[in-house]
Amino acid sequence: MKFFDSEIVKKELEEIQFLQERIYNKIFSLSSMDREEKLDHIQTLQDLLERQKILYTRLKLSDDEEAIRIRKKIEESAVTMGMPENFDMNVVFNNMSNIIENMKNSIERA
Repeated sequence: MKFFDSEIVKKELEEIQFLQERIYNKIFSLSSMDREEKLDHIQTLQDLLERQKILYTRLKLSDDEEAIRIRKKIEESAVTMGMPENFDMNVVFNNMSNIIENMKNSIERA
């Protein structure tokens, strides 16, 4: 079975798209959100990042040609954005997770 024909992968991609749309729809109103709305937005970011990390791991473990192509495209995009060649995407995911956690802590302290 091809990677993107998997029902699990299809469901995950749908959920990622839903979370991305939810984030994008609220991004310009972030400054006017109250504390609870901001925390909800942060939780959505955390959920999205976790799902992206899982999908990337699945891509990395797959030997499907399309999955390999998509994984390489993700890695090439990261290099274009300033990551060094042959970097570990898990470092990127962990850094992003730390940034989101710091945002959450900042909101909770305010």
